[in-house]
Amino acid sequence: MRGAAAWLGAVLGVSLMIGSASAADPALIEAATAGRADEVSRLVKAGAPLDAQDAQGRSALLLAVAGNHVSVARTLLDAGASPNTQAANRDTPWLLAGALGRAEIIAAMLPRKPDLTIRNRYGGNALIPACERGHVEAVKLLLTSGIDLDHVNDLGWTCLLEIVILGDGGPRHQQVAKLVLDAGANPSLADRDGVSPLTHARQRGQRAVAALIEQAGGG
Repeated sequence: MRGAAAWLGAVLGVSLMIGSASAADPALIEAATAGRADEVSRLVKAGAPLDAQDAQGRSALLLAVAGNHVSVARTLLDAGASPNTQAANRDTPWLLAGALGRAEIIAAMLPRKPDLTIRNRYGGNALIPACERGHVEAVKLLLTSGIDLDHVNDLGWTCLLEIVILGDGGPRHQQVAKLVLDAGANPSLADRDGVSPLTHARQRGQRAVAALIEQAGGG
Protein backbone atom coordinates (compact mmCIF):
# COMPACT_ATOMS: atom_id res chain seq x y z
CA MET A 1 0.00 0.00 0.00
CA ARG A 2 2.80 2.37 0.92
CA GLY A 3 4.42 1.72 -2.49
CA ALA A 4 1.15 2.43 -4.30
CA ALA A 5 0.61 5.59 -2.28
CA ALA A 6 4.11 6.77 -3.03
CA TRP A 7 3.64 6.07 -6.75
CA LEU A 8 0.33 7.94 -6.80
CA GLY A 9 1.87 10.86 -4.98
CA ALA A 10 4.70 11.01 -7.51
CA VAL A 11 2.29 10.91 -10.46
CA LEU A 12 0.15 13.65 -8.96
CA GLY A 13 3.24 15.70 -8.26
CA VAL A 14 4.41 15.44 -11.88
CA SER A 15 0.90 16.26 -13.13
CA LEU A 16 0.76 19.34 -10.94
CA MET A 17 4.17 20.44 -12.18
CA ILE A 18 3.13 20.02 -15.82
CA GLY A 19 -0.11 21.88 -15.20
CA SER A 20 1.74 24.70 -13.47
CA ALA A 21 4.29 24.94 -16.29
CA SER A 22 1.63 25.14 -19.01
CA ALA A 23 -0.42 27.66 -17.03
CA ALA A 24 2.55 29.73 -15.85
CA ASP A 25 2.70 33.34 -17.00
CA PRO A 26 0.26 33.25 -19.95
CA ALA A 27 0.68 37.00 -20.50
CA LEU A 28 3.40 36.68 -23.15
CA ILE A 29 1.48 34.04 -25.07
CA GLU A 30 -1.70 36.13 -24.97
CA ALA A 31 0.10 39.29 -26.06
CA ALA A 32 1.85 37.48 -28.92
CA THR A 33 -1.41 35.91 -30.07
CA ALA A 34 -3.05 39.34 -30.21
CA GLY A 35 -0.05 40.99 -31.86
CA ARG A 36 0.48 43.50 -29.07
CA ALA A 37 4.09 44.34 -29.90
CA ASP A 38 4.68 46.92 -27.14
CA GLU A 39 3.36 44.56 -24.49
CA VAL A 40 5.47 41.69 -25.82
CA SER A 41 8.55 43.90 -25.68
CA ARG A 42 7.79 44.91 -22.09
CA LEU A 43 7.20 41.31 -21.00
CA VAL A 44 10.40 40.13 -22.67
CA LYS A 45 12.41 42.84 -20.91
CA ALA A 46 10.77 41.81 -17.62
CA GLY A 47 12.08 38.27 -18.08
CA ALA A 48 9.01 36.37 -19.27
CA PRO A 49 9.93 32.79 -20.29
CA LEU A 50 10.33 33.02 -24.05
CA ASP A 51 9.57 29.41 -24.92
CA ALA A 52 6.74 28.71 -22.47
CA GLN A 53 3.93 26.76 -24.12
CA ASP A 54 0.15 26.77 -23.79
CA ALA A 55 -2.03 23.70 -23.32
CA GLN A 56 -1.57 22.81 -27.01
CA GLY A 57 2.19 23.18 -26.77
CA ARG A 58 2.19 26.44 -28.72
CA SER A 59 4.89 28.97 -27.92
CA ALA A 60 4.52 32.74 -28.16
CA LEU A 61 6.64 32.71 -31.32
CA LEU A 62 4.51 30.05 -32.99
CA LEU A 63 1.37 32.08 -32.22
CA ALA A 64 3.01 35.20 -33.61
CA VAL A 65 3.72 33.27 -36.81
CA ALA A 66 0.12 32.06 -36.96
CA GLY A 67 -1.16 35.62 -36.71
CA ASN A 68 1.54 37.04 -39.03
CA HIS A 69 2.61 39.45 -36.30
CA VAL A 70 5.99 40.28 -37.77
CA SER A 71 7.22 42.81 -35.22
CA VAL A 72 6.25 40.49 -32.37
CA ALA A 73 8.11 37.60 -33.98
CA ARG A 74 11.20 39.74 -34.49
CA THR A 75 11.16 40.89 -30.87
CA LEU A 76 10.91 37.31 -29.65
CA LEU A 77 13.64 36.07 -31.98
CA ASP A 78 15.97 38.93 -31.05
CA ALA A 79 15.45 38.01 -27.40
CA GLY A 80 16.38 34.38 -28.10
CA ALA A 81 13.07 32.58 -28.64
CA SER A 82 13.53 29.24 -30.38
CA PRO A 83 12.18 28.63 -33.90
CA ASN A 84 12.19 24.90 -33.05
CA THR A 85 9.73 24.61 -30.14
CA GLN A 86 7.29 21.92 -31.23
CA ALA A 87 3.57 22.04 -30.45
CA ALA A 88 1.32 19.05 -29.85
CA ASN A 89 0.37 18.99 -33.54
CA ARG A 90 4.11 18.93 -34.39
CA ASP A 91 4.21 22.47 -35.76
CA THR A 92 7.25 24.56 -34.93
CA PRO A 93 7.50 28.30 -35.64
CA TRP A 94 9.82 27.49 -38.55
CA LEU A 95 7.61 24.79 -40.04
CA LEU A 96 4.47 26.92 -39.68
CA ALA A 97 6.17 29.95 -41.20
CA GLY A 98 6.95 27.87 -44.28
CA ALA A 99 3.45 26.43 -44.53
CA LEU A 100 1.82 29.85 -44.19
CA GLY A 101 4.31 31.68 -46.39
CA ARG A 102 5.47 34.11 -43.70
CA ALA A 103 8.40 35.43 -45.71
CA GLU A 104 9.33 38.31 -43.38
CA ILE A 105 9.35 36.03 -40.37
CA ILE A 106 11.34 33.36 -42.22
CA ALA A 107 13.93 36.02 -43.04
CA ALA A 108 14.16 36.90 -39.34
CA MET A 109 14.53 33.21 -38.42
CA LEU A 110 17.28 32.35 -40.86
CA PRO A 111 20.14 33.83 -38.77
CA ARG A 112 18.92 31.67 -35.84
CA LYS A 113 19.72 28.50 -37.83
CA PRO A 114 16.41 26.61 -37.42
CA ASP A 115 16.62 22.85 -37.01
CA LEU A 116 15.98 21.54 -40.53
CA THR A 117 15.57 17.94 -39.35
CA ILE A 118 12.30 18.49 -37.44
CA ARG A 119 9.28 17.21 -39.37
CA ASN A 120 5.64 18.28 -39.42
CA ARG A 121 2.71 15.96 -38.86
CA TYR A 122 2.95 14.75 -42.46
CA GLY A 123 6.63 13.96 -42.12
CA GLY A 124 7.55 16.96 -44.24
CA ASN A 125 9.92 19.89 -43.94
CA ALA A 126 9.08 23.58 -44.25
CA LEU A 127 9.68 23.64 -48.00
CA ILE A 128 7.07 21.08 -49.01
CA PRO A 129 3.90 22.95 -47.89
CA ALA A 130 5.40 26.26 -48.98
CA CYS A 131 5.74 24.84 -52.49
CA GLU A 132 2.35 23.17 -52.41
CA ARG A 133 0.69 26.49 -51.63
CA GLY A 134 2.76 28.53 -54.08
CA HIS A 135 4.37 30.81 -51.50
CA VAL A 136 6.95 32.23 -53.89
CA GLU A 137 8.82 34.63 -51.59
CA ALA A 138 8.88 32.11 -48.76
CA VAL A 139 10.29 29.44 -51.06
CA LYS A 140 13.06 31.79 -52.20
CA LEU A 141 14.13 32.26 -48.59
CA LEU A 142 13.76 28.62 -47.59
CA LEU A 143 16.08 27.65 -50.44
CA THR A 144 18.87 29.70 -48.81
CA SER A 145 18.69 27.65 -45.59
CA GLY A 146 20.27 24.43 -46.82
CA ILE A 147 16.92 22.65 -46.63
CA ASP A 148 16.61 19.22 -48.29
CA LEU A 149 15.11 19.76 -51.75
CA ASP A 150 14.35 16.08 -52.26
CA HIS A 151 12.96 15.20 -48.83
CA VAL A 152 10.10 12.69 -49.14
CA ASN A 153 7.21 13.08 -46.69
CA ASP A 154 4.95 10.40 -45.26
CA LEU A 155 2.74 10.60 -48.36
CA GLY A 156 5.71 9.68 -50.52
CA TRP A 157 5.91 13.14 -52.07
CA THR A 158 8.72 15.66 -52.55
CA CYS A 159 8.23 19.40 -52.82
CA LEU A 160 8.15 19.09 -56.63
CA LEU A 161 5.54 16.34 -56.52
CA GLU A 162 3.37 18.44 -54.22
CA ILE A 163 3.66 21.40 -56.56
CA VAL A 164 2.21 19.26 -59.33
CA ILE A 165 -0.20 16.99 -57.46
CA LEU A 166 -1.69 19.60 -55.10
CA GLY A 167 -1.02 22.76 -57.10
CA ASP A 168 -3.05 24.27 -59.91
CA GLY A 169 -0.30 24.72 -62.50
CA GLY A 170 -0.81 28.49 -62.43
CA PRO A 171 1.79 31.28 -62.31
CA ARG A 172 2.72 30.88 -58.63
CA HIS A 173 3.18 27.13 -58.91
CA GLN A 174 5.18 27.62 -62.09
CA GLN A 175 7.45 30.03 -60.22
CA VAL A 176 8.06 27.72 -57.27
CA ALA A 177 8.64 24.78 -59.63
CA LYS A 178 11.30 26.78 -61.45
CA LEU A 179 12.86 27.87 -58.16
CA VAL A 180 13.27 24.36 -56.77
CA LEU A 181 14.39 22.91 -60.10
CA ASP A 182 16.96 25.67 -60.58
CA ALA A 183 18.15 24.97 -57.03
CA GLY A 184 18.78 21.34 -57.94
CA ALA A 185 15.64 19.40 -57.02
CA ASN A 186 15.57 15.99 -58.69
CA PRO A 187 13.10 16.37 -61.60
CA SER A 188 12.57 12.62 -61.93
CA LEU A 189 12.05 11.51 -58.32
CA ALA A 190 8.81 9.53 -58.55
CA ASP A 191 6.06 8.86 -56.03
CA ARG A 192 5.47 5.52 -54.31
CA ASP A 193 3.70 4.20 -57.39
CA GLY A 194 6.60 5.09 -59.64
CA VAL A 195 4.79 8.02 -61.26
CA SER A 196 7.19 10.86 -62.07
CA PRO A 197 6.53 14.60 -61.65
CA LEU A 198 6.49 14.97 -65.44
CA THR A 199 3.83 12.30 -65.86
CA HIS A 200 1.71 13.87 -63.12
CA ALA A 201 2.03 17.28 -64.76
CA ARG A 202 1.00 15.95 -68.17
CA GLN A 203 -1.94 14.04 -66.70
CA ARG A 204 -3.16 17.25 -65.08
CA GLY A 205 -2.72 19.39 -68.16
CA GLN A 206 -0.06 21.54 -66.46
CA ARG A 207 1.84 22.27 -69.65
CA ALA A 208 4.03 25.08 -68.32
CA VAL A 209 5.12 23.06 -65.29
CA ALA A 210 5.71 20.01 -67.47
CA ALA A 211 7.93 22.10 -69.75
CA LEU A 212 9.98 23.27 -66.77
CA ILE A 213 10.44 19.68 -65.61
CA GLU A 214 11.49 18.58 -69.11
CA GLN A 215 13.98 21.45 -69.35
CA ALA A 216 15.49 20.31 -66.04
CA GLY A 217 15.98 16.82 -67.46
CA GLY A 218 12.94 15.15 -65.95
CA GLY A 219 11.50 12.13 -67.64
